[in-house]
Amino acid sequence: MSLFLPKLTCKKDIDEAIKGVAEKVVVLRFGRDDDSVCLQLDEILSKTAHDLSNMASIYIVDVDNSPIYTRYFDISYIPSTVFFFNGQHMKVDYGSPDHTKFVGSFKTKQDFMDLIEVIYRGAMRGKMIVQSPIDPQNIPKYDLLYHGI
Repeated sequence: MSLFLPKLTCKKDIDEAIKGVAEKVVVLRFGRDDDSVCLQLDEILSKTAHDLSNMASIYIVDVDNSPIYTRYFDISYIPSTVFFFNGQHMKVDYGSPDHTKFVGSFKTKQDFMDLIEVIYRGAMRGKMIVQSPIDPQNIPKYDLLYHGI
């Protein structure tokens, strides 16, 4: 867990962050405080939070405290990072089948900063999906599992 990033602990807090932040990218990191990959990602997020403060608000969400959003965004791998702009879910084409979230940790601070800048600029132009600026070799690969109902 990062001591420098605000933590959202319930659905109401998450809803307020998504709907209440205007003209900035809302970054929600879904994960667990004791997971080593989450801690690595939190370090990157906290180091860039100040530099990106004009473009983004970054929050930490514990998957165990928000089962509604965990199911809604199909958070089956942690950490997963979800982006919003003016209450709208922003999607990013990472070259994988899932455009709704970034799964895993970013390799470098610059990868995360570049992604936020692209999302911000695209959102300001009215786009709901943008192309990822991250080198495909720096994007974690994973298999999607779909559960039939």
